[in-house]
Amino acid sequence: MLLESNEKLAGLADNTALDHSVVHHLKPLSLSAAIETARDALIAEQKQDGHWVYNLEADCTIPAEYILMMHFTGDIDEDLEQKIAAYLRAEQDEHDGWSLYHGGDFDLSCSVKAYYALKLVGDNPHQEHMVRARNAILNHGGAAHSNVFTRITLALFSQVPWRATPFIPAEVILLPKWFPFHISKVSYWSRTVMVPLFVLCTLKPIAQNPRGVDIRELFITPPEDELNYFRITTLLSRVFFTLDQVGRLIEKLVPGFIRNISIRKCEQWFTERMNGDHGIGGIFPAMVNVYEALTVLGYDRDHPKVRQARKAIDNLLVKNTDGSIYCQPCVSPVWDTSLACQALLEVDKQCPESRRGLDWLMDQQLSDEPGDWREVRPDLPGGGWAFQYSNYFYPDLDDTSMVAWAMHRTANGKYTGAIERAATWIAGMKSKNGGYGSFEVDNTQYYLNYIPFADHGALLDPPTADVTGRCLALLSLVDREKYADLIDQAIAYLKNDQEEDGSWYGRWGTNYIYGTWSVLTALEEAGIDANEPFVRRAVDWLYSIQNEDGGWGESNDSYYPPRHRRPCHSTAFQTAWALLGLLAAGEAAAPQVEAGIQFLLKHQCRDGLWYDRDFTAPGFPRVFYLKYHGYTRYFPLWALARYRNLKQRD
Repeated sequence: MLLESNEKLAGLADNTALDHSVVHHLKPLSLSAAIETARDALIAEQKQDGHWVYNLEADCTIPAEYILMMHFTGDIDEDLEQKIAAYLRAEQDEHDGWSLYHGGDFDLSCSVKAYYALKLVGDNPHQEHMVRARNAILNHGGAAHSNVFTRITLALFSQVPWRATPFIPAEVILLPKWFPFHISKVSYWSRTVMVPLFVLCTLKPIAQNPRGVDIRELFITPPEDELNYFRITTLLSRVFFTLDQVGRLIEKLVPGFIRNISIRKCEQWFTERMNGDHGIGGIFPAMVNVYEALTVLGYDRDHPKVRQARKAIDNLLVKNTDGSIYCQPCVSPVWDTSLACQALLEVDKQCPESRRGLDWLMDQQLSDEPGDWREVRPDLPGGGWAFQYSNYFYPDLDDTSMVAWAMHRTANGKYTGAIERAATWIAGMKSKNGGYGSFEVDNTQYYLNYIPFADHGALLDPPTADVTGRCLALLSLVDREKYADLIDQAIAYLKNDQEEDGSWYGRWGTNYIYGTWSVLTALEEAGIDANEPFVRRAVDWLYSIQNEDGGWGESNDSYYPPRHRRPCHSTAFQTAWALLGLLAAGEAAAPQVEAGIQFLLKHQCRDGLWYDRDFTAPGFPRVFYLKYHGYTRYFPLWALARYRNLKQRD
């Protein structure tokens, strides 16, 4: 067995969710029976220590990057790379390339990395699937037009000149806080990715690439002759591009001792945040950059930090039942456990399994850890939760609110201290506009999205409606009088942020259905009258997009112009979000709600669960998407139980 033969994969998980036979009941169960079977199925997946964790799947960029990482360092596991390659081949789409989510359009950068990864493991470029992929890439402009992160990878493999990448020298780490660019001015995910990348882009190492594989066939113009690696579309982007070019010219004037100080400061920064076996920031791209930076800095392969960095990455590997393997971008135990507890508490507030889950969560609360958030709130006591098993530098407001909200529902005094610490921390993390970001305060330096490095448009963590809604809900539950001013500001922010059609944008879930659910449930907890005009507009919008089968659905296409929801097949998790939003707005008796409930009952499988292939959330809208495999487990159960409870009160 793979686990027995390769100790590096000690963290490998079996992907049990992908290979279920989806068999529906011949006749839908009654509401109560459906709730009971779904509850039992969810409880059966609880870990021994009380938590839940489900696979978190991304697009093929992540597994492709795992293969590229092995060939960069020369530490190649041939059996493993073939299993990852099998996954990549299976995910090639009908448009001949690879998408960012199931059913999505061709994505150039993802396709370039997937193609290169397959060629590195030995796929012949004349094989049919490689020919198809190559033609699709060339038809979309070729590898020269891939995004910045892809071009940096290609530069490391000597496939493009370094002028194809942004100028991001290690000296950036020395810039003062008042400077227009400083690492504290970008989001946590950006800085954890960027700082080790400063080292790589400064030292400009050459990947070991032991098989000497190139992808020159993916370029229309030879890469050394290509002049248009950057697309300049606005005056501000032209200004930053000019500064980028000036920086390259004066780089030779940087004294050697300044360069050495800069590199060592970057090294110190990211080694302090390596987060044990869980990896820097708990996210794959940052972990890979740290691992590669350590090797470039001369750390031996057996050095404890290098082994630790690699173990954190390998802990993200998932083995499918067909033997193929993919790599998760991160893990979501805190989020999964809090939502599973919410669903079970809706079924039964005395549910012992939910208490076990909440007890596990209480042990994960952070307090005095040296988080980056202290840069702007140095005197604020800690009290948050992170998304992963460990990410103590980076707790987030979304998880913190959801965990404390679930604890509050139990009315159990053992959680009082944890809830109050969470509320205090959240209250102190408010942004000036009354809203809340995920990890940062007032992270709204939007001009930074025009620097050459930021072609992905995901450099910042500004306040959003879904996170603000979650924070509003918790503050309202904990002490509506104490936090009255913050509550009023959050509501004002949400009113101002509402879309013209009545919906709210979903930053961390797809998309307007998720955002609207997040806000409507929060407004209920805040005591807002469901007859308020802005609430009715949201309700009317949800009704207007309901599908004929009674369900709701929305594609990640709604993150692209033209924005807003377009017709899409119904999914169980989005139907649950719509129902939870409508139920929060007092619509339990509406026939449209009954139709949604019937959709869930009809699509429940014999094992008590629901299955959808759809990706459920953006990591970064228009750039990176995720499939939370737990969403079809706890959200439909939560909606069904909530509906039953409200109907029983009538």
